[in-house]
Amino acid sequence: MAEHHSGPAETGAPMDYAEHEKTYNFFLEATKILTIFCVALLIAMAAGFFTSAGFFTALVLFILLNVGGFVLLR
Repeated sequence: MAEHHSGPAETGAPMDYAEHEKTYNFFLEATKILTIFCVALLIAMAAGFFTSAGFFTALVLFILLNVGGFVLLR
């Protein structure tokens, strides 16, 4: 059952701020990595579908963009 507190939320259960910060940092890193992946995928798909580059050139471009993005945003 839920406990009823009559005071403000700050006087409730103690917060684990270290765990909150770890979770927030993980969320930021995951968001950054997934954004790099999506942008690289869209650029590689555009290069593969709308130019005469072909599949393998687009695949190499995708890998290079991911590696470059990870290195630049570390």
